[in-house]
Amino acid sequence: MLFNTAFLNTTFILNTVIVLIALLHIWFLILEMFLWQKSIGLKLFRLDQSFAHQSAPLAANQGLYNGFLSAGLLWSVLSHDPIQAWHLKIFFLSCVALAGIYGALSVNARIFIIQALPAILTLIFIWITS
Repeated sequence: MLFNTAFLNTTFILNTVIVLIALLHIWFLILEMFLWQKSIGLKLFRLDQSFAHQSAPLAANQGLYNGFLSAGLLWSVLSHDPIQAWHLKIFFLSCVALAGIYGALSVNARIFIIQALPAILTLIFIWITS
């Protein structure tokens, strides 16, 4: 009984963190697809209006990809098959981590902390608890 309770608590914590990461990526989708040229987007991404206008189609495409990452993360939490759920979690968290690392190296180091680090820490949590 104790093992089963510990497993359920670990799964609950893991799923909660994954949902938070998914929500973060939904926020990225909203920012990049709908708020890129608005004052909040300009401020958060440190853009001028001219560059924001020129890069809006690229940002929207990037936002769409963030939506796909969110969908995959939510799928991993909602899957009733524990083996499939585990594989989905590993895959989509790895995608988020790699995208964050690439973004940090190619755009801004802040992306590592905002995007890659939560995914990496969650992957470590999965590894430790598996």
